Amino acid sequence: MKRPVKIALGFLGLGVAGCLYLSRGEIAVAMMRRGAVNSIFRDTVKTLPDGLHVGFCGTGSPFPSPTRSGPCAAIIAGPRLFVVDAGRGAASIIARMGLPSERIAAVLLTHFHADHIDGLGQLGETHWLAGSAKEPLLVIGPTGVDRVVNGFNEAHALNGTYRIAFDGPETAAPSGFGLVAQAFDLAPGDTSAVVLDQDGLRVTAFNVNHKLVGPAVGYRFDYKGRSIVVSGDTAKSSNLVKVATGADVLVHEGMSPRLVGVLEEEARAAGRKGPAALFHDLQTYHTPASEAAEEASEAKVGALIITHLIPPIPGGALEGPFLGDARTRFSGPLTIAEDGDFVSLPAGGSDLIRRHLL
Repeated sequence: MKRPVKIALGFLGLGVAGCLYLSRGEIAVAMMRRGAVNSIFRDTVKTLPDGLHVGFCGTGSPFPSPTRSGPCAAIIAGPRLFVVDAGRGAASIIARMGLPSERIAAVLLTHFHADHIDGLGQLGETHWLAGSAKEPLLVIGPTGVDRVVNGFNEAHALNGTYRIAFDGPETAAPSGFGLVAQAFDLAPGDTSAVVLDQDGLRVTAFNVNHKLVGPAVGYRFDYKGRSIVVSGDTAKSSNLVKVATGADVLVHEGMSPRLVGVLEEEARAAGRKGPAALFHDLQTYHTPASEAAEEASEAKVGALIITHLIPPIPGGALEGPFLGDARTRFSGPLTIAEDGDFVSLPAGGSDLIRRHLL
């Protein structure tokens, strides 16, 4: 800073702190630029070693949470990006993790509870416009996925016409608008079925135990000797154990009966019969963390990661009460996922590399 300017600032009583205050807008713009380059305009996939990877683009549940988006897992196999479920805010977290939505080969839905699909519209929008997609976003799921996709397409139809008219076909190609469904059906006697087998990646859908909700499935991804299993929503399931056997990583939903019980008690004390009943019922079709640990042990998986937290604890001191005795039931690595967590399984080895992308 030149001496006359220093004298002027000193005369005004501003000093260095005052100068920074006056420049705060420009500093904020520079920080915004850097943030955009390091998040929504970066391509994390390009930086990854060949292998299988899982990013957590939503670790919450229907409960309100300031730190956890709705259920969503990003699976990267080589250069291809897949998304399992798309809860609220999923598209935003995916972008912030540097996972370009135009790279998404398909979204795979585990079932049709609202918290697993309510981010589909925004994800379809970003896939279409961010990469000037020429084809709709593929959504793979069990029987009923056509109805879900058709509903989202209709809900966004007017928005699509506005975008095409205003942004033009180069940015908003009419052929790339919306979603397209690909359904599969697990016959009554079947427990699993391969839904994708291409370029070394095999994706297997398998039935889970989500009580009255059906169909409900999980997915196993196998690529170049590495494997990741995503449970979807389920109570304890022998079929999950069967399909997950020997996997490197089991990504499993998790519930705390103790903490959900606290919410039920408080809801009843407040005279809120509806929420109290919901808190009571959900305990019958989700898996306590301790039972997820038992499944991981029975399946002899390499690591267990708990996601879709019910309730969505902020971490810290509540992790102990949430997990209960889970760590005594599974001897391998056990972690509670946070939005933005990322795990890499490089091909041809046994390494498991963890980092955070937010």
